[in-house]
Amino acid sequence: MPLDGIKVVEFVHMVMGPTCGLVLADLGADVVKVEPPPEGDNTRRLSGAGAGFFAMANRNKRSLMVDLKTPDGMAMVMRLLADADVVIENFRPGAMDKLGLGWADLAARNPRLIYCSCKGFLPGPYEHRPALDEVVQMMGGLAYMTGAVGKPSRAGSSVNDIMGGMFGAIGILAALHERHASGRGRLVQSGLFENNTMLVGQHMAQYAVTGVEARPMTERMPAWPVYDIFETSDGQLFVGVVTDGQWRIFCEAFGLTAFLADPGLATQRQRTEGRARTIPVIAASLATYTRAALIEKCEALGLPYAPIARPIEMFDDPHLNASGGLVPVTLPDGRVTRLPALPLSLDGARLPLRRDLPGPGEHGAEIARELGYDEATIATLKASGALC
Repeated sequence: MPLDGIKVVEFVHMVMGPTCGLVLADLGADVVKVEPPPEGDNTRRLSGAGAGFFAMANRNKRSLMVDLKTPDGMAMVMRLLADADVVIENFRPGAMDKLGLGWADLAARNPRLIYCSCKGFLPGPYEHRPALDEVVQMMGGLAYMTGAVGKPSRAGSSVNDIMGGMFGAIGILAALHERHASGRGRLVQSGLFENNTMLVGQHMAQYAVTGVEARPMTERMPAWPVYDIFETSDGQLFVGVVTDGQWRIFCEAFGLTAFLADPGLATQRQRTEGRARTIPVIAASLATYTRAALIEKCEALGLPYAPIARPIEMFDDPHLNASGGLVPVTLPDGRVTRLPALPLSLDGARLPLRRDLPGPGEHGAEIARELGYDEATIATLKASGALC
């Protein structure tokens, strides 16, 4: 595995920090998840919309449950950190410093350490504010772009948490590479708000280039001649026609050759500006097809298309199942499910499951032995509650 031999210690919960660790774990790093007693990371017990957070972001990790409020528990963690390559944390500002586990303290002990803080905001006027994905979506323009005018709406996933964790991992990988030459670690910080700004950057750039403010996606005019959801006789299908070649193929295949002869539709810009008269005609033509027939025709023509699917339909997606895009994990109740792998492959192969979801403190004794503790000491630590 690419990150074989890299030792990561994470003090994380919820989505952003665990996602950062997940990227490194899936790439082969030994990621030790430090959890508080008596039941471990509270994310394990979330319900409702948070019920899947732990299952999605914690495979390929080991769990160490120690009481950091005890001298013995803290001593074990310090021993673990002595030769760690990476620390990841995403607790409120100052929380790790109060424990003596902040960047300054740990870098003084281990100058090669790369320390990643996944936060709501990068250093600046907002850095001490608490943040949620919804908070930065609202204040950063993404909710405005997602909902209707006057009705901002969060995106349908924890997009900033997930991407913020990914950017944290990117920063860690860059720092690991630099360390080969410098011999020293770095403080890496990743911010939810700044991640959100990256997501709306294309709309900021549009305004800078054109002087026209981007409208919400529910109202904005597409940038392409055909870029719409169409009704078929038995369902909906998205169809996109975004190049001159696709326009020609589309019009010829669907009996719209009059559009090809129309001088007012000769260029991409004309076709986009002429959508008010072309889309109703196109919609009427496509409505005569069943969804399956339209999918088959678009597939044969090489045109972009997509059925309107729900997340639960991804469990049975033939491409994901055939390509290794879903990783089997065992849930706490013993059921086995399949969840998305990292969206990349190496030498044509998807990244495998090496460790199932860890139980709370499942690997405590194993890790203690690796740190040099003998069996009698491990038993004493467990009896005292320092190691669970």
